[in-house]
Amino acid sequence: MNLDSRPLAPHPYAEALPQLPSFTLTSETLQDGVAMPRDFSGEGANHSPQLSWSGAPAQTASYVLSCFDPDAPTPSGYWHWTVVDIPPSVTSLPLGAGADDATIKALTGGRAFHIRNDSGDFAYDGPFPPAGDREHRYVFAVHALRIPSLELDPDTATNATVHFMSLFNGLARATLTATYRR
Repeated sequence: MNLDSRPLAPHPYAEALPQLPSFTLTSETLQDGVAMPRDFSGEGANHSPQLSWSGAPAQTASYVLSCFDPDAPTPSGYWHWTVVDIPPSVTSLPLGAGADDATIKALTGGRAFHIRNDSGDFAYDGPFPPAGDREHRYVFAVHALRIPSLELDPDTATNATVHFMSLFNGLARATLTATYRR
């Protein structure tokens, strides 16, 4: 079997995990179900996209934002971006917000921080799927949580821990899925 002929992985929030009520995630720079521009990839400028969300439950105490590739040729997909402890007053991030922790902290009053992505960086890591592989899906998700902080150590927390805790403290979830192929 070559990479392009392997079975499609399940969409993590549509098929693999318990459902939560939904709210809206939009972007000025990405469209749901459409290929993302090269500037947001590892082949391009590697900018994180602009994202905005609305309609989260009134009792939201914090947000977690992530970008996940379920189609990566690994048993566990690939985490491109995770930001935790975003305050409820923050409902958008501008283009390039995922550059580093200093940028995220400045945009969130010092409260939010990055979890190490699967490339080992505390930042956004744009798509760079294997050349010749089929089109990959990049699922951007915002999780509205009932707690103000996941109380995680930014140096040791993993994406698995963040998303486990988000599921059990989640009030609602918004997703936007873009695609990319090299």
